[in-house]
Amino acid sequence: MKIKDVISTLEQFAPLPLQESYDNAGLQIGLTEADVSGVLLCLDVTEAIVQEAIDKGCNMIVSHHPLLFHGLKQIGDSDYVQRAAVMAIKNDIAIVSMHTNLDNVEGGVNSEIARRLGAEGEVTEGLFVGEFAQPLSAEEYIYKVKETFNADVVMTNGLLERPVKRIAICGGAGAFMLAKAVEEGADAFLTGEMKYNDYFDREEIQITVIGHYESEQFTKELLKDIIDKGCPGIRTIVTENNTNPIKYF
Repeated sequence: MKIKDVISTLEQFAPLPLQESYDNAGLQIGLTEADVSGVLLCLDVTEAIVQEAIDKGCNMIVSHHPLLFHGLKQIGDSDYVQRAAVMAIKNDIAIVSMHTNLDNVEGGVNSEIARRLGAEGEVTEGLFVGEFAQPLSAEEYIYKVKETFNADVVMTNGLLERPVKRIAICGGAGAFMLAKAVEEGADAFLTGEMKYNDYFDREEIQITVIGHYESEQFTKELLKDIIDKGCPGIRTIVTENNTNPIKYF
């Protein structure tokens, strides 16, 4: 099976037209006619990730976050993006990213977050809105989120005085979806990161921020599942590298 076949499987699940206008999902680096020796799944592409692909005999990397997000005016060694790109090119490794197109599709990133929390629902305009079978107190909900995502810390506004049943989800940097979550009548809004001022004047909804990496950490397994089902027999490996650049003390 060729690299282009894996790309086709991914794009059938999450078509590129679903990506946001600012995004750069899809093929990042490489030739697509090569046979696949193995696929490494990751959230971010770093030098360590490319080295892991080399060490494990994988000539394809599939990430959630695009390596080439902004245009490059040079390819050298001045930052990790350039260095990772050079490593991949030198070692004939293709890099493909499924980003906001995977966020926005039914069964994608936001759906996976909801599934792990045990909330049933559907994607609506890029937001996942679901409900718990049984309402949780605000405190029970916070601890459920911490446990599900193995989060060292979560950031939240004041605890709601009513139960949490309806939840809106946007993995990654989802502050722009907060107003939509309120409009959808959600009791809680879960996302990866927000700004300080976004927490003000929102007593009607429980805001829970768990970290960008933490909110999307299960995307690797989601990508693996898509490829395993669409390209049976292909060797797929979830990275052993934690690429979260933020450390908590």
